[in-house]
Amino acid sequence: MSINHIKDFWGLILDFIYPRRCPVCDKAVKPFGSLICEECKGKIVYNKAPFCQKCGKELKEKRAVFCHDCSMKEHRYDRGMALFSYPSIVDSIYRFKYKGRQEYAAYYGERMACILGRRILALNPDALIPVPIHDSKKRIRGYNQAEVLADELGRRLGIPVEKNLIKRVRKTAPMKDLSAQERQNNLKKAFKICHNDVKLSTIVIIDDIYTTGSTIDAMARELRRAGVKRIYFAALAIGNSM
Repeated sequence: MSINHIKDFWGLILDFIYPRRCPVCDKAVKPFGSLICEECKGKIVYNKAPFCQKCGKELKEKRAVFCHDCSMKEHRYDRGMALFSYPSIVDSIYRFKYKGRQEYAAYYGERMACILGRRILALNPDALIPVPIHDSKKRIRGYNQAEVLADELGRRLGIPVEKNLIKRVRKTAPMKDLSAQERQNNLKKAFKICHNDVKLSTIVIIDDIYTTGSTIDAMARELRRAGVKRIYFAALAIGNSM
Protein backbone atom coordinates (compact mmCIF):
# COMPACT_ATOMS: atom_id res chain seq x y z
CA MET A 1 0.00 0.00 0.00
CA SER A 2 1.41 3.39 -1.02
CA ILE A 3 1.84 6.32 1.35
CA ASN A 4 -0.99 8.17 -0.39
CA HIS A 5 -3.32 5.19 0.03
CA ILE A 6 -2.45 5.00 3.72
CA LYS A 7 -3.20 8.73 4.09
CA ASP A 8 -6.52 8.27 2.29
CA PHE A 9 -7.42 5.35 4.60
CA TRP A 10 -6.70 7.31 7.76
CA GLY A 11 -8.50 10.26 6.24
CA LEU A 12 -11.68 8.17 6.02
CA ILE A 13 -11.29 7.08 9.65
CA LEU A 14 -10.93 10.70 10.73
CA ASP A 15 -13.93 11.69 8.61
CA PHE A 16 -16.01 9.12 10.49
CA ILE A 17 -14.90 10.41 13.91
CA TYR A 18 -14.84 14.08 12.95
CA PRO A 19 -17.16 14.54 9.95
CA ARG A 20 -15.66 16.57 7.11
CA ARG A 21 -17.27 19.94 6.51
CA CYS A 22 -18.63 20.88 3.10
CA PRO A 23 -16.67 23.79 1.58
CA VAL A 24 -19.93 25.41 0.46
CA CYS A 25 -22.53 24.99 3.24
CA ASP A 26 -20.01 24.14 6.01
CA LYS A 27 -22.23 21.32 7.28
CA ALA A 28 -21.12 17.69 7.60
CA VAL A 29 -20.60 16.43 4.04
CA LYS A 30 -23.32 14.24 2.55
CA PRO A 31 -22.89 11.55 1.36
CA PHE A 32 -20.21 10.36 3.80
CA GLY A 33 -16.74 10.12 2.27
CA SER A 34 -17.33 12.89 -0.26
CA LEU A 35 -15.41 16.17 -0.36
CA ILE A 36 -18.51 18.32 -0.97
CA CYS A 37 -22.26 17.87 -0.53
CA GLU A 38 -23.90 16.60 -3.69
CA GLU A 39 -26.47 19.39 -3.59
CA CYS A 40 -23.77 22.05 -3.19
CA LYS A 41 -21.75 21.19 -6.30
CA GLY A 42 -23.83 23.41 -8.55
CA LYS A 43 -23.52 26.46 -6.31
CA ILE A 44 -19.89 27.19 -7.23
CA VAL A 45 -19.20 28.99 -10.52
CA TYR A 46 -16.08 28.03 -12.45
CA ASN A 47 -13.90 30.52 -14.27
CA LYS A 48 -14.87 30.00 -17.92
CA ALA A 49 -13.29 30.63 -21.33
CA PRO A 50 -12.55 32.85 -23.11
CA PHE A 51 -9.70 33.73 -20.75
CA CYS A 52 -7.42 36.73 -20.61
CA GLN A 53 -4.21 35.52 -22.23
CA LYS A 54 -2.16 36.96 -19.37
CA CYS A 55 -3.92 36.53 -16.01
CA GLY A 56 -6.58 34.01 -17.01
CA LYS A 57 -9.64 36.04 -16.00
CA GLU A 58 -12.87 35.25 -17.79
CA LEU A 59 -13.38 37.81 -20.56
CA LYS A 60 -16.73 39.49 -21.06
CA GLU A 61 -15.83 40.41 -24.64
CA LYS A 62 -15.16 37.21 -26.57
CA ARG A 63 -12.98 38.94 -29.17
CA ALA A 64 -10.72 40.48 -26.54
CA VAL A 65 -7.24 39.07 -25.89
CA PHE A 66 -6.53 40.70 -22.52
CA CYS A 67 -8.73 41.86 -19.66
CA HIS A 68 -8.85 45.57 -18.82
CA ASP A 69 -6.27 45.25 -16.03
CA CYS A 70 -3.73 43.40 -18.15
CA SER A 71 -4.20 45.71 -21.13
CA MET A 72 -3.28 48.65 -18.87
CA LYS A 73 -0.42 47.07 -16.93
CA GLU A 74 2.72 45.08 -17.70
CA HIS A 75 2.94 42.12 -15.35
CA ARG A 76 6.20 40.50 -14.25
CA TYR A 77 4.91 36.94 -14.40
CA ASP A 78 4.49 35.00 -17.66
CA ARG A 79 0.92 33.78 -17.42
CA GLY A 80 -1.74 32.67 -14.97
CA MET A 81 -4.83 30.54 -14.55
CA ALA A 82 -7.61 30.18 -11.98
CA LEU A 83 -10.30 27.69 -11.05
CA PHE A 84 -13.34 29.47 -9.61
CA SER A 85 -15.08 32.80 -10.07
CA TYR A 86 -14.36 34.56 -6.77
CA PRO A 87 -17.87 35.92 -5.98
CA SER A 88 -19.31 32.39 -5.94
CA ILE A 89 -16.85 31.06 -3.36
CA VAL A 90 -15.96 34.12 -1.27
CA ASP A 91 -17.53 32.78 1.95
CA SER A 92 -15.83 29.41 1.55
CA ILE A 93 -12.40 30.98 1.08
CA TYR A 94 -12.95 33.23 4.09
CA ARG A 95 -13.55 30.19 6.30
CA PHE A 96 -10.58 28.37 4.74
CA LYS A 97 -8.36 31.35 5.35
CA TYR A 98 -9.46 32.66 8.73
CA LYS A 99 -11.67 30.05 10.43
CA GLY A 100 -9.40 27.02 10.43
CA ARG A 101 -11.18 25.07 7.71
CA GLN A 102 -7.98 23.53 6.32
CA GLU A 103 -9.98 20.43 5.35
CA TYR A 104 -11.48 22.40 2.44
CA ALA A 105 -8.09 22.06 0.72
CA ALA A 106 -8.88 18.44 -0.17
CA TYR A 107 -11.79 19.57 -2.35
CA TYR A 108 -9.97 22.63 -3.67
CA GLY A 109 -6.89 20.58 -4.58
CA GLU A 110 -8.92 17.84 -6.23
CA ARG A 111 -10.76 20.38 -8.38
CA MET A 112 -7.59 22.28 -9.30
CA ALA A 113 -5.85 19.03 -10.26
CA CYS A 114 -8.84 17.89 -12.32
CA ILE A 115 -9.54 21.18 -14.15
CA LEU A 116 -6.13 22.88 -14.24
CA GLY A 117 -3.83 19.89 -13.83
CA ARG A 118 -3.01 19.30 -17.50
CA ARG A 119 -2.22 22.96 -18.06
CA ILE A 120 0.03 23.05 -15.00
CA LEU A 121 1.86 19.84 -15.94
CA ALA A 122 2.33 21.12 -19.52
CA LEU A 123 4.45 23.92 -18.07
CA ASN A 124 6.86 21.29 -16.73
CA PRO A 125 7.39 23.19 -13.46
CA ASP A 126 10.29 22.43 -11.15
CA ALA A 127 8.18 23.35 -8.12
CA LEU A 128 5.00 24.93 -6.81
CA ILE A 129 5.65 28.06 -4.71
CA PRO A 130 2.88 29.04 -2.25
CA VAL A 131 2.48 32.76 -1.59
CA PRO A 132 4.05 33.30 1.86
CA ILE A 133 2.38 35.18 4.70
CA HIS A 134 4.22 37.10 7.39
CA ASP A 135 5.38 35.07 10.40
CA SER A 136 3.19 37.10 12.74
CA LYS A 137 0.07 36.24 10.75
CA LYS A 138 1.05 32.59 10.56
CA ARG A 139 1.46 32.43 14.35
CA ILE A 140 -2.02 33.87 14.85
CA ARG A 141 -3.70 31.81 12.11
CA GLY A 142 -1.68 28.65 12.75
CA TYR A 143 -1.09 27.95 9.06
CA ASN A 144 -0.65 29.52 5.63
CA GLN A 145 -3.67 28.69 3.48
CA ALA A 146 -1.61 28.91 0.26
CA GLU A 147 0.81 26.29 1.65
CA VAL A 148 -2.05 23.97 2.57
CA LEU A 149 -3.49 24.36 -0.93
CA ALA A 150 -0.10 23.89 -2.63
CA ASP A 151 0.59 20.74 -0.60
CA GLU A 152 -2.70 19.20 -1.70
CA LEU A 153 -2.23 20.14 -5.35
CA GLY A 154 1.41 19.09 -5.40
CA ARG A 155 0.52 15.69 -3.91
CA ARG A 156 -2.11 15.09 -6.57
CA LEU A 157 0.07 16.21 -9.49
CA GLY A 158 3.38 14.85 -8.24
CA ILE A 159 5.07 18.27 -8.23
CA PRO A 160 7.42 19.31 -5.38
CA VAL A 161 6.30 22.20 -3.17
CA GLU A 162 9.03 24.68 -2.20
CA LYS A 163 7.99 26.61 0.92
CA ASN A 164 11.33 28.09 1.93
CA LEU A 165 12.50 29.76 -1.26
CA ILE A 166 10.88 33.15 -0.73
CA LYS A 167 9.74 34.82 2.48
CA ARG A 168 7.43 37.71 3.30
CA VAL A 169 9.67 39.94 5.41
CA ARG A 170 7.41 42.96 5.77
CA LYS A 171 4.00 42.88 7.39
CA THR A 172 1.65 44.39 4.83
CA ALA A 173 -1.82 45.87 5.21
CA PRO A 174 -4.86 43.82 4.07
CA MET A 175 -5.12 44.13 0.29
CA LYS A 176 -8.88 43.94 -0.17
CA ASP A 177 -9.58 47.61 0.58
CA LEU A 178 -6.60 49.09 -1.30
CA SER A 179 -6.47 50.60 -4.79
CA ALA A 180 -4.16 49.13 -7.42
CA GLN A 181 -1.48 51.76 -6.73
CA GLU A 182 -1.82 51.30 -2.97
CA ARG A 183 -1.38 47.56 -3.42
CA GLN A 184 1.88 48.09 -5.29
CA ASN A 185 3.19 50.47 -2.63
CA ASN A 186 2.04 48.11 0.10
CA LEU A 187 4.15 45.29 -1.33
CA LYS A 188 7.41 47.18 -1.91
CA LYS A 189 10.26 45.18 -0.37
CA ALA A 190 7.74 42.77 1.12
CA PHE A 191 9.45 39.61 -0.19
CA LYS A 192 12.98 38.27 0.08
CA ILE A 193 14.67 35.25 -1.51
CA CYS A 194 15.99 32.93 1.21
CA HIS A 195 18.62 31.03 -0.84
CA ASN A 196 21.77 32.37 -2.48
CA ASP A 197 21.74 29.68 -5.15
CA VAL A 198 18.30 29.24 -6.73
CA LYS A 199 18.33 26.30 -9.14
CA LEU A 200 14.69 26.42 -10.21
CA SER A 201 14.02 27.40 -13.82
CA THR A 202 10.21 27.15 -14.04
CA ILE A 203 7.83 27.65 -11.13
CA VAL A 204 4.08 27.99 -10.53
CA ILE A 205 3.04 30.34 -7.73
CA ILE A 206 -0.01 29.10 -5.81
CA ASP A 207 -2.45 31.49 -4.15
CA ASP A 208 -6.05 31.46 -2.97
CA ILE A 209 -7.24 34.66 -4.68
CA TYR A 210 -6.06 36.69 -7.67
CA THR A 211 -7.38 40.21 -8.10
CA THR A 212 -4.98 42.77 -9.63
CA GLY A 213 -1.83 40.62 -9.58
CA SER A 214 0.17 42.93 -7.28
CA THR A 215 1.23 40.11 -4.96
CA ILE A 216 2.25 37.79 -7.80
CA ASP A 217 4.16 40.62 -9.49
CA ALA A 218 6.03 41.49 -6.29
CA MET A 219 7.06 37.86 -5.87
CA ALA A 220 7.94 37.48 -9.55
CA ARG A 221 10.23 40.52 -9.37
CA GLU A 222 12.35 38.89 -6.66
CA LEU A 223 12.24 35.44 -8.25
CA ARG A 224 13.50 36.78 -11.59
CA ARG A 225 16.35 38.58 -9.84
CA ALA A 226 17.25 35.21 -8.32
CA GLY A 227 17.40 33.61 -11.77
CA VAL A 228 14.01 31.94 -12.21
CA LYS A 229 13.27 32.16 -15.93
CA ARG A 230 9.58 31.20 -16.26
CA ILE A 231 7.03 32.25 -13.67
CA TYR A 232 3.38 31.24 -13.78
CA PHE A 233 0.60 31.22 -11.22
CA ALA A 234 -2.46 29.13 -10.43
CA ALA A 235 -5.12 30.62 -8.17
CA LEU A 236 -8.06 28.96 -6.49
CA ALA A 237 -10.32 31.89 -7.39
CA ILE A 238 -10.11 35.01 -9.50
CA GLY A 239 -12.04 38.28 -9.61
CA ASN A 240 -14.13 39.33 -12.57
CA SER A 241 -12.67 41.34 -15.44
CA MET A 242 -13.94 44.84 -16.09
